[in-house]
Order: sequence, then C-alpha cells, then structure tokens
Amino acid sequence: MFNSPLPQDSGPQAGGGQTAFYARSNKVPLPLIEKASGIYFWDSEGNRYIDVSSGPVVSNIGHGNSTVAERMAEQAKTMEYAFPRLARNHPNIEYSGRLAELAGPGFERVHLTSGGSEAMENAIKFLRQYAIATGKSSKTRIITCEPSYHGATIATLAMNGEILMQPFLDGFAEPSVKVPAPLNYRTPAGYDAAGYALHCAKCLDSTIQKLGKENVLAFVIEPIGGLSTGCVVPPGEYFSHIREICTRHDVHLVFDEILCGMGRTGRFLAAHHWPEAMPDIITLAKGLASGYSPLGAVLAPAVMVDKLADLSGFEFQYSYNANPVSCAAGLAVLEEYENRDLVNRADSSGKKILAGLKRLKTSISIIGDIRGMGMLLAVELVADPKTKQSFPNEFCLTDKIRIYGLNHGLMIYSRQTSGGKYGHWFLVSPPLTISDEEIDELLEGLGSALSELQANCLESGRR
Repeated sequence: MFNSPLPQDSGPQAGGGQTAFYARSNKVPLPLIEKASGIYFWDSEGNRYIDVSSGPVVSNIGHGNSTVAERMAEQAKTMEYAFPRLARNHPNIEYSGRLAELAGPGFERVHLTSGGSEAMENAIKFLRQYAIATGKSSKTRIITCEPSYHGATIATLAMNGEILMQPFLDGFAEPSVKVPAPLNYRTPAGYDAAGYALHCAKCLDSTIQKLGKENVLAFVIEPIGGLSTGCVVPPGEYFSHIREICTRHDVHLVFDEILCGMGRTGRFLAAHHWPEAMPDIITLAKGLASGYSPLGAVLAPAVMVDKLADLSGFEFQYSYNANPVSCAAGLAVLEEYENRDLVNRADSSGKKILAGLKRLKTSISIIGDIRGMGMLLAVELVADPKTKQSFPNEFCLTDKIRIYGLNHGLMIYSRQTSGGKYGHWFLVSPPLTISDEEIDELLEGLGSALSELQANCLESGRR
C-alpha cells in the first residue's frame, strides 16, 4: 500500500471526482449513478431516470449491453494495447474496413482517434498536411458557422460558433472565420427557411472570395445541428449550394457528424440524406462505441489518403489511436446495429417521438418549436410562441428543465448556448434501442415536467 506524503488533515480533502472542477454556482443536482441498463439509470438512493438524451447523445445502443462488454473483455485478455506507429492489429484492420463499407464510396479510409474533438483536430491536420504536400501551403483559413460546435480542445474551441468563448480565445487562439448557420425557426425578418439558407450559402461564397480561395482550407459544418443550434435541419438545397461553392473554390467540405452520425437520423450517415452533395471528409464519435469506450474517427477518400501516403504520409499520432479494445467495442456496437436494425428503428421510433412531442405542444404553450430528424430532436421553449420571444437568461430555463426533468425521472441534456442569443432548448435523443412502451413513458414524463415548468413560469410572471 502506498503511503500518503502528507498528513490527511493538511489541506482540502483529496479527490472529489471530475465535478470538483465545476462552478459551485451550478444549481442542477448531479445524481450519483450506480447502475444503468437499457434506457435507464439508477442513483445511489434508488431513484430511476430515463436517459432522455443518451447523455450528450452518446449511448446509442443503450446501457448495460453484455455482448459489447464481453467482446471488450475478450480483447483485453488477448491483447489490450498495440501502438499503431509500431505495429498493426487485427481489430483495427477489421473495424476500419467495416466502418468504411457502411460509409460508402468516397470514404474508404478510416483514421481512428480517442473522441470527437480529437477527430475534428485530426481532420483539419490531415487537410493541412495534404495542402502542404500538394503545393498549396497558403491554405490555412477555416470557415465554420455561427452558432456551431466542433469540440473542446483549444483548436476546436476556436472553431466553435459560441459567442461566450470570445474572452477565452482573445490573444490565445486563432478563431475560425464565421458565416451564419442556416437557422430555420429564428430567421431574420424578410426570410423564410429556404430563403435564409440561400443567404447563408451566399455568405459562404462571398467570405471565401474575400479571404482568397488560395487561403481557405476547409468549410466545416454540422449537417444537422446538435445542442449548439437545437437540431436544426437545413433545407436540402443548402447542401447542393455549399457543395458547389466549395468545389468551385477548391475548398474542402467537412461534415461534423460526431453527434448526428451513426444512424441517429435514420441513415447511417447524415450525409446519406443528400447523396448529390457528399462532403470530402466526415468526422464521427459518440455513437461509434456508444459510451463503452472512447472512440472517434475521420472518414476520408482513398484517393486523398493514398496520394498523401506517397508524398509525405500523415503520421500525427496519439497514444490511443486505433486502440484494440476500443476497436473491439466499435465492432460489437456495429453488430448490435445490424442485429437490432437500429438505423431503421431510429427513423420509425423518431417519428413516434416527434408525433408525441407535437401532441404535447398543443397543450403546453411554452413549447415554441420542435425540430430535428430521426431520433435527434430538440424542443425549443419560449415565453411567447406567437412572437418567439425567449425567456430571459436570468430565468435559467435550461437549468430548470433539467431540474424538473430529474423530479419526474428524466435525465435531460440542456445548457444555455451563445448566451441565449438563438433561444433555449433541450434534446430528446434517447438510445436507439428504446421500445414503444418506453417512448410512451418518456413522453408522459416530459409532459408532466413541462406542465410543472409552465406553471412555474406563470407563477414567476414570466408569461
């Protein structure tokens, strides 16, 4: 046993878990979870919660899957680690091949990482290395949308379209150039959703011309928004426009599918909804290993990867790239997808959840908008549905919906984004394995939580 170098009473108590770093002003309780199975959590006091949002949209195949756990254990017993810069391993080869097959033509190569932020960084580094190797070293600028979210490393924080990050980034990191995201509920005066999407595409075109196409490396976008936009789905024409613009200007189009990929929207990739406008690069994470192991991926075309391998190679590495246990988890997750037909279930179950949310909207007037695709849905809450007026930030609406959710046995993913500039919402994105009976239970709980929240709004004079 190790001896502590200092007496135990010499200062603050050691440990405290990850939450010791969080702001002490946080008002939302954090239950101590001791067990999870299917769509449910149980805390240390025996309370049960429905995982309404799959955590941060991670637990696609549900909790407590013994098949995945057993496959990981088997791999760990056989070979727990092999550094890909020094040696190859079968789980990596098998998994990357299977993932590329599901992604389809144009994504024959798979570079694995430890998570989404790392995947996004590697995607940008790959494109930068490719630009240098092919004689286009002036390409350094990245364009992203406002609002948007692409990760939590320093580089990806600078890519995010998050207003409140500006003081953190000032003088510390180089922010990406921002263009407006194609929002479809809060469009500026004089625009409908289609018209505003076209305007946003034109802004991309003019921004590339202003920067000089020889200087622009990539345009990165969440094809279907996550928490940053409340699951905004742009009109299909928008993707055709941005694909044509990027091709014309020799700018790489990157889809951040870290949240919306892996079957969430009823297709294996969200990009598959718009086959005529496929991106050059796709990043994935979250549902890849569905919470059972850290895992992210960059999907890239063989023509680019093989050309770069001949010229210079792409050899940026992390210790856990292509980890055999994570690859075994990824393979087991893909088998669960196939065996349980989860991509099609995301479509059918998503329609059932959407219909139920629309029924709630008829009786709960603080629901302003319901949007999304498949089982990636968001509910925007408003003080006045006629004017779309948001609740004031000091009302802490996103905290309140989480608290009322916990009170009714629901664990909900919600937080204020962009200082509330674009509204307040929460995500409804349960595990893809949810049954029809569990959907009814989820909707009943949401109805009770939202009704109670609405009553609180009336009492506090916010309506």
